[in-house]
Parts: sequence; C-alpha cells; structure tokens
Amino acid sequence: MKTAGFSIFGLILAIAAAVYGLLAASLPNQDGEIRLSGLSAEATVRSDDLAIPTIAARNRDDAFRVLGFLHARDRLFQMELMRRKSAGRLAELFGDSALALDRKQRIFGFERVAGQIFADMPETQRSALQAYAAGVNAYLTRTTILAPEFLALHLRPEPWRPEDSLLVVLAMFQTLNGYEQDERMASVMAKALPADLLTFLTPDTDAYATVLTGGDRPRRYSPNLPRDALAALPEAGRQLAVNRVDADNAVAGSNNWAVSGRKTADGRAIVANDMHLALGVPNIWYRAELQYRDQRVYGVTLPGVPGVIVGGNDNVAWGFTNVTADLFDLVSLDTDADHPGAYRTPQGWQRFASRRETIKVKGQPDVDIELRDTIWGPVSDQPLLGKPVAIKWTALERHGVDLGLLDLDGAANVDQAMTLINRAGGPPQNVVVADRDGRIGWTYMGRFPKRSGFDGLISRSWADGDIGWQGFIPPEQLPRLADPAEGFIATANNRTLGADYPYVIGHNWALGYRAFRIAELLRGKDKIDESAMLAIQLDSRAGALDFYRQLALDELRNLSNKDGDLQSAERALQAWDGSMNAASVGAALVNEFRKRLAETVFAKIVAACRVYDPEFRYAWRAMETPLRQLLTERPQGLLAESYRDDWQAMIADTLRQTVRALREQYPGTEPDRLSWGETHPISVRHPFTKAVPQLAALLDLPAFASPGCASVCVRVMDNAHGASERLVLSPAHPEDAILQMPGGQSGHFLSAHYRDQQAFWQNGQPAALFGASKPHLLKVLPE
Repeated sequence: MKTAGFSIFGLILAIAAAVYGLLAASLPNQDGEIRLSGLSAEATVRSDDLAIPTIAARNRDDAFRVLGFLHARDRLFQMELMRRKSAGRLAELFGDSALALDRKQRIFGFERVAGQIFADMPETQRSALQAYAAGVNAYLTRTTILAPEFLALHLRPEPWRPEDSLLVVLAMFQTLNGYEQDERMASVMAKALPADLLTFLTPDTDAYATVLTGGDRPRRYSPNLPRDALAALPEAGRQLAVNRVDADNAVAGSNNWAVSGRKTADGRAIVANDMHLALGVPNIWYRAELQYRDQRVYGVTLPGVPGVIVGGNDNVAWGFTNVTADLFDLVSLDTDADHPGAYRTPQGWQRFASRRETIKVKGQPDVDIELRDTIWGPVSDQPLLGKPVAIKWTALERHGVDLGLLDLDGAANVDQAMTLINRAGGPPQNVVVADRDGRIGWTYMGRFPKRSGFDGLISRSWADGDIGWQGFIPPEQLPRLADPAEGFIATANNRTLGADYPYVIGHNWALGYRAFRIAELLRGKDKIDESAMLAIQLDSRAGALDFYRQLALDELRNLSNKDGDLQSAERALQAWDGSMNAASVGAALVNEFRKRLAETVFAKIVAACRVYDPEFRYAWRAMETPLRQLLTERPQGLLAESYRDDWQAMIADTLRQTVRALREQYPGTEPDRLSWGETHPISVRHPFTKAVPQLAALLDLPAFASPGCASVCVRVMDNAHGASERLVLSPAHPEDAILQMPGGQSGHFLSAHYRDQQAFWQNGQPAALFGASKPHLLKVLPE
C-alpha cells in the first residue's frame, strides 16, 4: 500500500512538474535577438527592472511593429478578449454564459464599423495599424507555447488584423460612452412626471460646480421646488426604491489637472492624471517608451492599439478625463400595422434593412440572429416606452473614430497640442496639456454631435425631419482654455461649460466635488512639485458627505429619548474624521445613511416611473442637488404616508435602519467602531476567477483595505473600480515623473512582473516613470 501511495504521489508530482514546465515555457524572454519582417532597420528594446520597455527604432512604423510584438508577448490574452468582446465573439470561448453579451454587441456591428474606419483613415494611420498588426502576428508565428489562458481554452488565436486594433478602440469607446441608460431614464421620467419635476430632478449643476469656460450659468437648473407636483405623486412604499436609486453612480472617468510654471518653484508645468476604470489583472494599460527619428514619446499604451494614450513627448505632457458627453440618441421609430416591416422617415415609409448574424457557441449549435438597421443606425434590442428605437451614436458614424492622437508625438507646445487634440476622433475626452515652457491648456478631443431642434436629453421621433444631427461640432469651435490666471486647470468628469457655450455637450455630469476638491487643494499651494501632485491624487477627503453627517447630528440633538441604535449612530457620526481613510470610523455609516436617505426621499419618484418601466433606476449624477434641497425644505406629501410628513422621524428611522444593516452585514463590530477599511475591500481579479474561483490564489491579487471611495473622493477607489494608473509628469523634467499602476507589465501569472508594481499603486508610494537602469536588451533585426 505504501509503495502504491508513493507511486500515486510521485505521479501527481510528475504531472504537476510537467504542467509547471509547460506554463513556464510560455514565459517571454526580455533578452536576446529576434527578427521581424518589414522592419526597415535594426531596433532595440531595453527593459528596466519592472520590464518597462524602451523601443528605439528608425521610424514610427518600425516602433509600432516592435510595440505590437511586445504587446502580444506580454498581453495577448487581454488583446484577444478585447477584440472578441467588441465583435460579439466571446461565446466561441465561453459558451452560453457569453451569448447574451454577444447578441448585444452584434447590434452595433462593430466589425463593419471597424472596416469602414480603416478604409476612411489617412494613409499614415493605416500604415501604423498595419505595422502594429505585423508585429503582433510575428509573435504569433514564432511562438509555439502561448500564455496559460490559451492553453486552458485550447485556443490558437487568429492572425491580428489592422481592424482588430479598431475593435479595441471601439471597446474603449463603449466603456467610456456607450450607454443607453441615461436617455432611457430621462425619457421614462419625462413620460411619468410633470415637466417642472423632471427639470428639478435632472439638474446639470451642484454646489461644487467648477466651470472652465462658457460663463457661470448652467443649462438645466431651477431653484424652484415643485411642491404641487411632489405632493401629487401617488403613495409608494420605500421598498420599491431599494437598489433603484444609485447615489454613488460611479462612472468610467478620471481626474486630471495641470499647474503652470507660476505655481512651481522652478517654472516647470506639471500634468497629473488618474484614469478610473474597471480594475483587473492584468491592468488595462501597458507602460512603454518609444524613440524614433528625433522624437520620443512615453507613458501608458493600450494593448491592441499602437501609440501612447496618456503621457508625454520631449515638449508636451497630456492627460485625459471622460467628458461624460451625450453622444448617444435613441431615435423613437414610428411604425404601424398598415406598413409592416417599415418605419416612417422624412422621405416617407422605408423598410428596415435586415442583416443575419451567426454566433458560434462553444459546445452548442450556432445561433442565428436577425438584426434590423435604419437610416439613423441599428435598432436596439430593447423598446423604449413601448416603441422600437434606433441607435444614433458617434462611435458608429463615419469619421467618428480615428488615430489622430498619434500625432501628439510631434506637438511642440500647448497650442500645437490642442489643435491636434481638437482634430482627433475617438472617445471624447477632457485633455489637459503642459509644455516645457511652463504653459498649460485644456480642450476637448473627439467628435460631438451638432444637434438641431432638440438637446438630446430624451428620446424623440425624427420622422418629421425637424430634428436631428447636422454632422459634428467643428474642431475650431470646441472649447479651449490656456494659461488661466489661477495657474491651474482641473477636471473630473464634471460640467466644465456654462450656458454661454453655444452647443449642448452633455446633461448627466459627474458630481462636481472631485474637481472642486482638487481646485481647493491647488489654490492653497505654491511651489508645487511632483510629490505634492501625487498627494492630491491620494486625497480621500469626502466633503460632499459633510451635509449628511451634520443633518443627522442636528436631528439627533433635537431628540430627547434616543434608543440604542440612535446612540450608536450618534457615536459613529461624532467619530468620523471627514475622510474615507481605511481607519476612518463612522465613514461607513455616513455613506450608507446617504444611500438609504436617497432611496426613501425618491421612493415615490421611482414608483411613478416604474409604472412605465419596471426596470427603472434613478441614477442622475447630480441628484445631490435635488436631494439636499428636499432634505432642507422638507415639502409636504413627498414622504411615505407612514411618516405623516414628519421628516425628523424619517431621518431618525433611516439612521436606525442604517445601524441595523451594518450590524447584520458586519456582526463582529458595532457601527460606532466599524472602520471604512473593514467595509471597503478592494479586489483586483483575473477574468478566469469569476468562473473558476479556485484559481483566485494563483491569478488574483490579494484583496486589501484602501482609502478612497466610489464618487466623492479624489482617490476614487471602490471594489473592482478605481485609478487604473496615476501619472504625474512635467515635460521639462521627465526624470522626476511618477507613474503607478496595479499589477505589472506581464499578463503571465508566473512572471516576476505580474504584480511587481502593485505595492506602489496600492500603498500610494512614489514610483519613477523610468527605471534607473535597463539591464535587459532585446535586439530586433529585419528579416
């Protein structure tokens, strides 16, 4: 028996060793020599101790050819998922579980769109994509053992096409701006509520508005409380609104700001940028430096796409935040029984265009779907208020996407950079720039619809021809700001424009507190350096929650008899330090109290809207404005009948509910001792472990408690959402730059560079943009 036992144990060890050997054989080599066909001259890749490469090549296309090779070497599975998700081809890998997502993606027709974008591009951009694809395919051709994910799925990837890079760009566009929910929400509200109540509930401003240009006036705001409309709402229980009011409403967004030379000790201008996206391993970004001709460009790249996304060259640095623009209209389609298979247009009744798509499903028969298109765009799979709607979206328009951002490699100053940025297509961004002469600027990148006859807030029929799009806003008419007197510019997905700007860019802006807080911290500082900029990125003050702490304390002060729950709440409120630090006591209670207050106060609103859409959620990002006004003015008839218009009783009851909910969720700790970190673990996970949690120890990064919060802290950090990088960069002194990101360069879990950057990012430790030494050399020779 012992012999048999040892034999079985030895067999297991041998199998494990063989599996490990196979996996280890797929680890990339940073040294040596390779050959790439199409290369015009020898190139080199010198990598530092974190495996961050510096590519030196004769020209830009050669550099992109090498970058494609490196991206494939280190992040091929990430690239594969991105192109498949965009094209609606995940079910080929993951079976039925991905079928619904593939159906949704096929509606957009991104494969067709990518082909059109490529055909429309200038020759220099097509050449860049072709060179990059050649580099990816060179890796596929010469590599026999691919990364572990491919081995697990028994997958050999198809060759990379130039259009696949555009699928990755479109996937990022969709992440940042491809959502229907804002217009669906507003359209249902417009149907269910009086006009004055709709305006009250959908303002475009808040107490923290930080506008850069276009005057101070907002477009959508009325300070008048619509008391009659509120009182006329039908009775509804609070439970109808549970999880139907999104008080955090975190978005794919970012912080960015720039300080000019007048606020630094030596006249340098500095850019800071942290982009808030889904957290995962590997991280979405890949660090790199590219040198070609007499140019150098460096920062973070997006695997699957040539070029540097955020970073700098020798003269200019730049950073992005999502504009939170309205680029997406749902065109209400007029149909009737007398015209089957047709819809009304300004030119009369027209038949729907039909296309048939086949979705391959792993382990299952193929699934054929029929999709419909209109003159405005594809028909959504979800009707709105009982009518079909077509999707009109800048990402699907001719010339809505390009790679004009590549030309920032040659920008010599702020003015040149902003001109290039204005002409570039892609996901619209606020871009802040700084140059080596100490100047700073801000402008928009991307295409914005030029609407006629309407503002795009709610779904409308375009059949009469009196409303629609008239192309895009001309690049020269996009907003700009250069060298403001304050010496800094800050954006954080907030409203940056006043009503004097002639075009409507958006409606549902992010709460302005992050931009307000950044400006508050910058305004009080001089002789700013890179470490001071990083400290602002790590700020976890949550001043937008002060209102709720004070509201609760004021009501508790007026109560003569406080039960145990209220006493616990009062102790927690008094203990809170105003920040969302890991050790902050009371932060969890204030945060949960605000969420539950919003659900209670807006319960009748949600109930009225759910009559027309059972899935309705109130997720207006500036709901802070109506919520505070309602809690301050306390109109009659809004609260549930059980409260009899007693707002004090409602607030006390909500505090009790909050305490009890926290006790139930965290039974080992009383709410007045509960730290934010205990309630706020941050997970950075690999895509596989969602389906196979047993792999978490190998593939995921350990969960940790972190300062920061979802939407009211500069340090945006929530479970699986947060700062995907932190960059601080002066183009005049890149040697002092800081760059942090989660995980590491490699997507291979056995690599030493799978998680070697995590500690800097997790702990907020300064990490150099460039390594002090570059011990690894890979020579890349023409084939």
